[in-house]
Amino acid sequence: MRGTLAQTLSWLRTRPSLRKLCDEFPEEWAVVQQEIATAASENDQNRLRRLLKPVKSPGSGFRKDRQEHYLLAEVRRRMATLEIERRSLALAAGKSSGKVRFNLVNGFIAQRLLFKRGFVRKPVSLFWFRLLWPLLWQKRFLMPLVKQRGIYCFYSRELIARLAELIGPRTCLEIAAGDGTLTRFLAEAGVDIRATDDHSWQHDVRYPESVLRMDARAALEHYAPEVVICSWPPAGNDFERHVFRTRSVSAYIAIVSEHRQASGNWPDYEAQTAFSFVEDSAMSRLLLPPELGSIVCVFSRRDKKHDV
Repeated sequence: MRGTLAQTLSWLRTRPSLRKLCDEFPEEWAVVQQEIATAASENDQNRLRRLLKPVKSPGSGFRKDRQEHYLLAEVRRRMATLEIERRSLALAAGKSSGKVRFNLVNGFIAQRLLFKRGFVRKPVSLFWFRLLWPLLWQKRFLMPLVKQRGIYCFYSRELIARLAELIGPRTCLEIAAGDGTLTRFLAEAGVDIRATDDHSWQHDVRYPESVLRMDARAALEHYAPEVVICSWPPAGNDFERHVFRTRSVSAYIAIVSEHRQASGNWPDYEAQTAFSFVEDSAMSRLLLPPELGSIVCVFSRRDKKHDV
């Protein structure tokens, strides 16, 4: 996909797979592999954060070499994001290569336990999950299989009830909502909520009409929500910072991985000063499956009048 800067960036916005990126930019892939290997061997979290950090566009007025530098940095960031995500899922599956597939028994139990039909999720009964999940000897295959449909975790009934209680009567907006599952569950629990997404993950996600096509910044400006929620935002994304800058927001709930390089914009979480921040361990335990290591981060505005 070599072409003009605009053409290549347009191609990157289609979310090409890691394989396609490696085919087009083999030299950059070698750099990314070396960076990740070095960070892992030295346990250097900062090296990974730098690799995942969004690069500011130089704009069309800069020299061609500056634009090329930006493009390659963006390619490396995308490669690193996909590779870290792949390794996290492989760790969850206990399998580094080859296809994963449920057998008939494991597939039947997982389907009845987690889905309403097909890949349409349902609020999971924690009682039945705790009873049946230990019986699945192929449980590690679940997340690599469902990730292909844009599914990164499952929500228990108890979690939905806790979230609904936390949000209360306040208006709520879900950003990067994917297929809108979390909004659907919360709306059924009585929450005043809308789902929005920029629809940029169409290769994985089937967006229903209920998920409004809006990027996070535009949605925040348009709806001015009191509460914002986001489940498994991409690592190193450039949109969560706008949550902290939106005056109407009194609380932000982010469901992310305990592995900081796998999801969420942790540098922005730690850099903002307008919100207090806690990892809610009680709610985190209600996210499924537990082996995935999902956590619920709750940001509460310190001073409603303070604008970041």
